[in-house]
Amino acid sequence: MQPQDIHLDYSLVEAILIPFIRNEIRKFGFKSVVLGLSGGIDSAVVCELAARALGADNVLALLMPYKTSSQESLDHAQLMVDRLSIRAEVMPVTEVVDAFFSTRPDASRLRRGNVMARSRMLCLYDVSARDGRLVLGTSNKTELMLGYGTMFGDMASAVNPIGDLYKTQIFGLARHLGIPAPLIDKPPSADLWEGQSDEADLGFSYEAVDRLLYMMIEERMERESIIAEGIDPAFYQRVRSMVVRNQYKRMMPIIAKISGRTQGADFRYARDWQEVR
Repeated sequence: MQPQDIHLDYSLVEAILIPFIRNEIRKFGFKSVVLGLSGGIDSAVVCELAARALGADNVLALLMPYKTSSQESLDHAQLMVDRLSIRAEVMPVTEVVDAFFSTRPDASRLRRGNVMARSRMLCLYDVSARDGRLVLGTSNKTELMLGYGTMFGDMASAVNPIGDLYKTQIFGLARHLGIPAPLIDKPPSADLWEGQSDEADLGFSYEAVDRLLYMMIEERMERESIIAEGIDPAFYQRVRSMVVRNQYKRMMPIIAKISGRTQGADFRYARDWQEVR
C-alpha cells in the first residue's frame, strides 16, 4: 500500500475553514474572537483565516511575551497585525509566571513552560469574558496527536480551525494564504525559553513525523506496511507510543455514567439542548 501525498488542495481548505469559523462563532450568538498571536506560523494562519471570515474589526490578537521571549517573535506577530489591520494588545505574562515560581525555584523547564502556556490562556479567557469574544485555538493536528501541548494552556479554545491539519499542511496553507515569508521560513518554536525549538524538543522533524502519522492515521496502514516504506521501527514505536499515551489530552474529561442522559456519552448534539424544557 503506497502512502498518498500528504499535501492538500489548499484553495479547498480555505473554502472550508472560512465558513467554518464564521458559522461556529455566530451560531452561539458571538460575532468576534480573540487569539494568541505568537509570531509563529500556526497562530498566523488562524489569524488570517479569522480576519477573512469575520472581518478585521472582529479579531483581537493578544501578544503575550515572557521575559525570555525573542524580539523576533514579537516582530513577526506585529507583521500579521499590520498586514490584517486588526486590533492587538500586549499582555506580558512575566510577572504572573515569576510570582508563581517565586516559591518554587527548583521547578523544571517543563513545569515553567506549562505555567507560561496556562498564563497565556488565562489572559485569553479573561479578555473573552471582558469583551464577549470566543477564543480561537491554534493547535495543529501533529501537536494534538503527539500530545505536544499543554492541557488548559495552548491546547484550550472554544473553536479550533486547524486541528485537523498536520504541521506540514499548515506550511502549505500558509503559503497559499500569503503569510509573510519570515514566519514560514523560521524553525517552529513555542518560544517557552531562550533557543527553544519544537523539532529539537521532539527529536525529529515535522516532515518525518507527519509522513508517519499520515500513514498510521489517515491510511490506517499496519506496522509491517509502514516499516516496508522505510520508516525506522524504533521511530515508529516511539511515535505510536506518544499518540496512544496522550489520548487523554484529546478528549473532554471523562464523566462516569450514572443517569440515562450523560454529557459526552448521550447528550452531545445541538438537538439535545433543544429538547430540554
